[in-house]
Amino acid sequence: MSQQHAAHHDGHDHDDHHHDGHDHDDHHHGGPLQWLRTVLPFGHHHSHAAADRIDSALEGSERGIWALKVSLVGLGLTALFQVVIVWISGSVALLADTIHNFSDALTAVPLWLAFAVSRRAATRRYSYGFGRAEDIAGTVVVLMILSSAIIAGWESYRKFLDPQPIAHVGWVIAAAIIGFLGNEAVALFRIRVGKEIGSAALVADGQHARVDGFTSLAVLIGAIGSLLGFPLADPIVGALITVAILFIVRDAATAMWHRLMDAVEPAEIDRIERAAAAVAGVQDVHDVRARWIGHALSTELHIVVDEDLPTHASHRIAEEVRHALFHAQPRLAQVIVHVDPCGHGGNDHHDLTAHHAHGGA
Repeated sequence: MSQQHAAHHDGHDHDDHHHDGHDHDDHHHGGPLQWLRTVLPFGHHHSHAAADRIDSALEGSERGIWALKVSLVGLGLTALFQVVIVWISGSVALLADTIHNFSDALTAVPLWLAFAVSRRAATRRYSYGFGRAEDIAGTVVVLMILSSAIIAGWESYRKFLDPQPIAHVGWVIAAAIIGFLGNEAVALFRIRVGKEIGSAALVADGQHARVDGFTSLAVLIGAIGSLLGFPLADPIVGALITVAILFIVRDAATAMWHRLMDAVEPAEIDRIERAAAAVAGVQDVHDVRARWIGHALSTELHIVVDEDLPTHASHRIAEEVRHALFHAQPRLAQVIVHVDPCGHGGNDHHDLTAHHAHGGA
């Protein structure tokens, strides 16, 4: 079948799917540990009923906000400690690193707002919901990282023109080590939570913090160079940090471009195709599409079934496909299945709308 038929959806409700024989709601009931689940939203099982999928998406947003609060405090304290050392020592390399750490901490703000907005229910105008706000926030993060590179580069240039020895080198070394530890702790935390909730923006922000941690260690080189009587080591390291930030900008911009252009890993499409094709009664799977909207994945696909089956039987196969896909990819929030008759009778079941097709493969 060609892609020209991908716009035709079967008429059953895709949002009322329940699992026969499965109870996914027991974890929502009260109990002696319910207060702990409220404070630390860990360990909830996924469910495939419409209401539970909404709850799962809201829980993901709440966990994202919680992670951002914690990491904001961690990076903020790290950067504040470094500010004090910059003021005492006058190290431009440490200043560049500190500026970047503050920028990294502030990237939590647009992500925080995006997670809050994404919890809003879909409307008739925003019928797909507000999950895309997370991707827009990721773009803001990229711009903030770029601005930190510009500032760090400018400060390094100024120090090249007028190099000064670093005072209190021991404190600068301590600040660099603290910067590494603080950033690495935040990186581990953001990446773990980002992967758990399926947020590319939060994972990218965690990877950004991890690279920041290693650039903090580079400040050590500048401090040691100054200690050995080579003051130019400080602005040289500041310039190297600037270059490292620019590489981060490139990688982060590429990731956000993929999200905004609805790109997914081909392996995801392969996984969806395999899971759908394994369902009894499915003769073929084609025109599979998938895209991330924030930290939720949506997919639509066509399956081919025996055209002599009654409606309730073909509908049941479609529901079995949806059931299999929800298990194959827990981050799926929506699955739309279009059922195509096999055509062994010789009829073209799409001839009525074939002249409306806009290209296809």
